[in-house]
Amino acid sequence: MVGAYSKIFFQLGLLLSLVIIYTAMEWKTVDRNVDELASLNIQEEEIIDIPITERILEVKPPPPPPPAPEVIEVVANEKDIEETVLESTETDESEMVEVIQMEDIEEVVEEEEIEKDIPFAIIEEPPVFPGCKGTKEQKKKCLQEKITQHVAKSYNTNLSK
Repeated sequence: MVGAYSKIFFQLGLLLSLVIIYTAMEWKTVDRNVDELASLNIQEEEIIDIPITERILEVKPPPPPPPAPEVIEVVANEKDIEETVLESTETDESEMVEVIQMEDIEEVVEEEEIEKDIPFAIIEEPPVFPGCKGTKEQKKKCLQEKITQHVAKSYNTNLSK
């Protein structure tokens, strides 16, 4: 019988000790010795009036720029740089424009970034193949069949033999 209520008694004991510690910490006591306070000379607080001051910064004009050199020296280039002429990309009516057919355009598929570490606790329901319906076991069986069909259709399984 004692074993059945041991957890409750333990929790009540912890609660009681917590209440005792809290009241001991919050307990306030005041010394009532008035004789010592009568001999103290309590003066009024002296109020000092401090005037408000402002700091005025002198704004100095920026220094004048340094004077330009009187003689300009021409420095000879040590290396000859070949300049490339860029062709103009402008067109007019006389030039023929190449027509691009829809079949010539390649579609670029961007890969999604998939989070690699997914905690197992987050996954609440197993994956379901589109079109599979029914109970959990029926969905699981349908998923297995669809994966087997896809592998048989898309890959040559006879190579491994």
